[in-house]
Amino acid sequence: MNDYPRRITLQEWDAHYVQLREAGMREPPYGGTLRRHVEEGDLRLRTLLFDNSSAALRLWNFLLTEEDRLREARTAGKKIVGTMKDLGTVPVMAYALPNVVAFYPDGAWWIPCVMELSEGLFGIADSLGIDEAFCPVRAMLGAFITEAHFPVPDLLICSAGATCDDFSAIAQRLNGLGYPIVWWEIPHRRIPDPDEERVELPGGFAAPASQVAFVREELERLRTVLEQFAGVPLNDGALSAGIARANEVRRLLAELRQLTFTAELCPLPALEMLIAEMLAIHFCSDQAETIEVLRELLREVRGRVEARQGVLEADAVRVFWVNPVADLQVMNLLEDCGGRICGTEYLFSHALDEIPENLPPMEALARMALADPMVGSAADRAARICADTRRFGAEAVLISRIPGASHCATEGIIIAEAVRSRLRIPVLEIEVPPLSDSIKPMLRTRLEALIETSKELRKTCCVPE
Repeated sequence: MNDYPRRITLQEWDAHYVQLREAGMREPPYGGTLRRHVEEGDLRLRTLLFDNSSAALRLWNFLLTEEDRLREARTAGKKIVGTMKDLGTVPVMAYALPNVVAFYPDGAWWIPCVMELSEGLFGIADSLGIDEAFCPVRAMLGAFITEAHFPVPDLLICSAGATCDDFSAIAQRLNGLGYPIVWWEIPHRRIPDPDEERVELPGGFAAPASQVAFVREELERLRTVLEQFAGVPLNDGALSAGIARANEVRRLLAELRQLTFTAELCPLPALEMLIAEMLAIHFCSDQAETIEVLRELLREVRGRVEARQGVLEADAVRVFWVNPVADLQVMNLLEDCGGRICGTEYLFSHALDEIPENLPPMEALARMALADPMVGSAADRAARICADTRRFGAEAVLISRIPGASHCATEGIIIAEAVRSRLRIPVLEIEVPPLSDSIKPMLRTRLEALIETSKELRKTCCVPE
């Protein structure tokens, strides 16, 4: 069925789904209407706009059925690892083992948005002494207590050290509640001294060889933990194969991002791109299916680019988005105001970079872990954001501050100053709560101002090369 690309409401998807089925659409076992997720409590879907392709439908259904997959995995006798905070490192190791599934309980931070606060997770966190002064990831505490959103993992692994202060405090509270955690340390990445051996990392950063060696030792310790947990060896051969599978996901995403962010007409909306990028972190609890979902999405985008079709107006302003937004609806709002996403940095860019396959696997994983933008300086992060903004030709940068997040207090200023001084393009900082309805008019006004400013600049200058 050929239907011109566009964003549609949930109500429009109801009829569109019937048309796709009548036209012969084939669905995976977790397929079905988006409407059923609302009936299961995902109320925010009622106010979102969605891409109208069958590939996007598969993507959304894949995301929203992760809990089902985890419970099915447990029923099938598989072991579940909860990997926390490192966003992309330990899952590569876990998925190199047979009969092991890994996921991030951190993802619970979006539950209050998706369920429009109907689940009561913040209230539980409040009762445990983790109030609204903390990042929305505090919802994770309530998810563990209720066991209503994912099964309690058989093993919990969490990175500590150069990580978000909020998350560290929340994870420690979880550990104190009787959910034992295996901790591993990631040091603050620093610039090597002149007399130190220097190691180049994925993504363009560098670190002292001593730091890489330290992280490798920490990951070796985790290898022993995972081997004992799974009851099978996690040798270099298995790790290399696991890295190769992870890199297949990353290569698919690299092409998808390049095509989507640089196309003359936007071939895929911001929300679907956000979800696609998130799959790199832990494969939504099914690595093989992640690859199939991304392949279908990439086929759709290739077709639209070749046909010169897009989902937004041709003059949409190209915006680089920094930090994941707490309320998904705001990404729709940017597009409603005349913007399009052309570049992102959602705190896990190291999970999008390919892992070196020409190194011993533990060395490669250590380098990848140290490439995390959040374990280095804000200046390092700003430098990469500027480079990627230039690479994708973005005309403005939007920084979404996360309420209560300790790292958002100062880094936004550093990033904004770097962008203004190096690229001379507009920058806007906004703070978005899990539900933004009450401040939507203010957000719209500020986003419209960013778009109008960018359009005015088009008349007087070119985007820096």
